[in-house]
Amino acid sequence: MAAPLIEASIDIKATPEKVWTVVSDLKRMSEWSPQCKRMIVRGTPVSVGTRTFNINRRGPLVWPTTAKVIRFEPNRELAFRVTENRTVWSYTLTPTDAGVTLTERREVKNGETTAISAALVDKFMGGTSSFEAELQEGMNETLGKIKRAAEAA
Repeated sequence: MAAPLIEASIDIKATPEKVWTVVSDLKRMSEWSPQCKRMIVRGTPVSVGTRTFNINRRGPLVWPTTAKVIRFEPNRELAFRVTENRTVWSYTLTPTDAGVTLTERREVKNGETTAISAALVDKFMGGTSSFEAELQEGMNETLGKIKRAAEAA
C-alpha cells in the first residue's frame, strides 16, 4: 500500500505570479524533477483538462506515463492525475510576508495505486518504502530548483 500523502514545502522570496510562471510551465518539468525527463503538453494554454505525455527515468529504467490537469487556479494551485497509477501531483502556492510557500504533494486515494504500478514499484524500484523515500528526496530537489528559478526571475 502506498502512502496516502507525501509532501514537501519550501519558502521562496518571489511574488506568487513569478512562482506561478515557473510552476505552471509544464514543459519545463524536466528541468525541476529528477525523475521526469520530458513532459509533452497537449494543448495550450494549460488549464483544467490539459493532457500530458511524460517520459520518466530512474537509473536504467525508462517508462512513459500520461496525465491530465485536474485543478488549475492561477497563482494558487496546479494539480494533475497520472493515468497509470491514479496518483495526483500538485503544487500549491501560499502567500507569505516574504513571498510564497510552495508545497508539492503526491496523493494516493486510500493508499491504493493500480495493481500494475504496485507490482512495478515492488519488483523494479526497491519496494514502496524505498521508492517513496526517493520521491520525497525528489520533491525537495524539485522545489529547490523551482525556488532558484523563481528568485532569479
